[in-house]
Amino acid sequence: MTSKNEMRVKTTTTSFKIIETLHELEGAGVTEIANRLDISKSSVYKHLKTLEEERYVIKGDNDMYYTGLRLLSLGVGARRRRKIYETAKPEIQRLAEESGEMANLLVEEQGRGIFLYRADSSRAVNLDTHAGREVYLHTTAMGKAILAGFSDERVTDIIERHGLPRMTEYTITDEADLLDELQSIREQGWAYDREERLKGLCCVAAPITDPDGTALGAISVSGPRSRLKRDSLGKLPQLILDVQNVIELNVAYD
Repeated sequence: MTSKNEMRVKTTTTSFKIIETLHELEGAGVTEIANRLDISKSSVYKHLKTLEEERYVIKGDNDMYYTGLRLLSLGVGARRRRKIYETAKPEIQRLAEESGEMANLLVEEQGRGIFLYRADSSRAVNLDTHAGREVYLHTTAMGKAILAGFSDERVTDIIERHGLPRMTEYTITDEADLLDELQSIREQGWAYDREERLKGLCCVAAPITDPDGTALGAISVSGPRSRLKRDSLGKLPQLILDVQNVIELNVAYD
């Protein structure tokens, strides 16, 4: 049987690593990329020139390279393919307005969480949760809400693939503890993030499922710990569950 590693094309992997590096660094030169990826400068240069010719990379001043806008078209198309995006977008905006905080939409892809949409209120804190941002599912309320819709076997598979890395001192890094938390989420219907991805940030989330019970994603409200302490959430969980109900109805009858 052919293994996954045997199916990988090394040059393709290198090209994508270069694109990801340019994205992370917000632009870089050949030497910086070569040092970061531990590959030769000549190899980096050849990949960059090919990517530039295909318009996935552009060359700026001082021999700096940047990701090209052609990637934007691919990302927009991928997001549009997720029907939950258009269905949930107006409700996410309403959730931000009524909560007075930031509201988000997250989906799962290959065991990672991907932010699809974010809406801010006038007092929302400035965070890194832009569309396309990837996170570990176990570190966010939305991710845990999605995981709660999976079987324990699937959760274990995701853990084996991605691990349970620690983001803050509050991150759940033990599989048994995570499974216990997911069971509690299933019972109460919503999830809570105790500064598990970012210190000082708390979130309340609920899953979005289709009529068959398949997890499509999750929605959340995020804010500073001072405003979203678990013992003083008030009507926020119910507000999120109300929005969840509207989105799921729209999904079912779209």
